[in-house]
Amino acid sequence: MSRIRISQIKLIGLTGTNGAGKGEVAAFFKGLGYAYISLSDILRDELKKRGLEISRDNLIACGNELREKYGPDILARRAAEKIAGPTVIDSIRNSKEVEYLRSLGQFILIAVDAPVEIRFERVKKRGRNESASTLEEFRQKEELERRGQLNGQQLEACMSLADITIINDSTVEDLRHKLEALE
Repeated sequence: MSRIRISQIKLIGLTGTNGAGKGEVAAFFKGLGYAYISLSDILRDELKKRGLEISRDNLIACGNELREKYGPDILARRAAEKIAGPTVIDSIRNSKEVEYLRSLGQFILIAVDAPVEIRFERVKKRGRNESASTLEEFRQKEELERRGQLNGQQLEACMSLADITIINDSTVEDLRHKLEALE
């Protein structure tokens, strides 16, 4: 893709590894006036309805179940119902979600990544139930997300579809500079 002018893009999708900084990227775009939709928030709402704990394992299982029952792009379709203008869509983890969002037009996908050790430290500081208490458990969980089946987590496939990849291995300020360079 040639030089991307963020101001001309209606939909910005975010994919990437756990703890890479997708939330910080989303916050940057919210600061530019973009609305925010998280596919993970759709799953959190579903878990609340079911009275289940909001843990990483439950989020993954719920997402996989919804994709199996309603199609692999169900979370993107549910998100699309909420789009009312320029929007950043976070937590894209299935290639069919990317395909559906691209079909809406004016869409780019940004992948965010960082070394696993940095991400593990960030995740520990978040205070969420990540279902992994050691770096090795964190790596194992991630491996399951990387190469899922059609209705599962396909993180690797999504990242390969990205129009832009940002390596967030430094400070929030450095990340913001990288994002500002897109304008």
